[in-house]
Amino acid sequence: MTEAPISPGYPASVVGGELRLPKPPGVIRQFWARHPWLTDSLITALYFVPTFVGTIALMFVPTPPPVWIAIAQFVAIAVAAAAILLFRRRRPWLLVIVAWIVCLVVYPFGSTDVLPLLLALYALAVYGSTRSAWIGFAGSVVVTTASSYIAVWTQADDTVAPFGANAPASASQFTVLLLIATLIGVTVGNRRRYLNALIARAHDLARERDQQAQLATALERSRIAREMHDIVSHSLTVMVTLADGSAATVGRDPVRAAEAMAHVADTGRAALVDMRRMLGVLAEPDDASACPDELAPQPGTAALPVLVERFRAAGLPVQLTTVGPPIVDPNLQLNVYRIVQEGLTNALRYAATAHRVDVSVEHAAGTVKVDVLDDAAVASTSELGSGGKGLVGMRERVALYGGTLEVGPGSVRGWRLHAELRAEETTPTTPTEPRAANPEDPA
Repeated sequence: MTEAPISPGYPASVVGGELRLPKPPGVIRQFWARHPWLTDSLITALYFVPTFVGTIALMFVPTPPPVWIAIAQFVAIAVAAAAILLFRRRRPWLLVIVAWIVCLVVYPFGSTDVLPLLLALYALAVYGSTRSAWIGFAGSVVVTTASSYIAVWTQADDTVAPFGANAPASASQFTVLLLIATLIGVTVGNRRRYLNALIARAHDLARERDQQAQLATALERSRIAREMHDIVSHSLTVMVTLADGSAATVGRDPVRAAEAMAHVADTGRAALVDMRRMLGVLAEPDDASACPDELAPQPGTAALPVLVERFRAAGLPVQLTTVGPPIVDPNLQLNVYRIVQEGLTNALRYAATAHRVDVSVEHAAGTVKVDVLDDAAVASTSELGSGGKGLVGMRERVALYGGTLEVGPGSVRGWRLHAELRAEETTPTTPTEPRAANPEDPA
């Protein structure tokens, strides 16, 4: 697959599996981002070496500080360097606290040492939060102000005091430096968090896309399984029944047996056509070998009379009644057709002693009601209550349209299948009167 760059001038790169994102700009920035320990080591060295050398230089002035102060300064500098190296990214608050202590220990008695505070506030804004950065800034202003006053109090010589001769001037200049470091950190941190949120959202969308594809695949498999069951199982049931009847009557009525076998052949051919039609949708759109019959629409309510005739030929006394305007939705027509087919197949299997099987399809007020009722003894049809692939498929079909399915003994005798499906469309045609289909009706 050819990748097209999403941003001009930057090639596309794979981030998070199949998620395609533009490669971020900045070769130098990418290098430091890939080597965080090297970055922290250089920052630590830039702080530790000059500060350590400056503290040693203070030992050779005409009036050096006491030994205990020098030792405390060396320890504070070492602790600050270690905190910068270890906690700048992972524990920025710990680095802030260490920087406060170092500012109070080193600065009043020696060289200026606010660099750990600047680094700590920047790290707190980038790796923490904006709120934490401003809290740290407020605390740092208090610490540097206190440190400035301690420096003026301990050093009578104004030339030793950095950034000026009085505490307010030093404190204000330190506040400006701390504010600059905090603002830079907040800007970089917000940008970093925004990009992370965008990337996380992109990953969520990609994951949701994959989940939707899996759900669509599962639904398509379920649909194909239902159609295969309806085509193969129902057609085979009719064919087996016709073949048994033909074998039983071939000796005494060869003509009737021949007619039954002709119906077996017609049913088999119809099943093959239905299967080719269903599997034709799986072919590529540009497949030249696909025949028009294989890509024809699935059967609908208009094919119910033909379906009824097929079951009548198998010996099932079926009467079809339709009420209401025609159903426009082809998917709803297919579901109604398959529900009737399943009900008649079960009646052919388990209601062989039935004298009458009534099929009713009523479409009115946005609802389609399908009833299949036979008058056989309940004992011969009770096996339907166990449920199987057919009933599971019917429940799935009804659930697709937010309907209900009831399967059980009739009010008087026999077995009753009742399904209600919600029809979204409405047609301007006038409802027709109930009409009973008969074998001679060409419709």
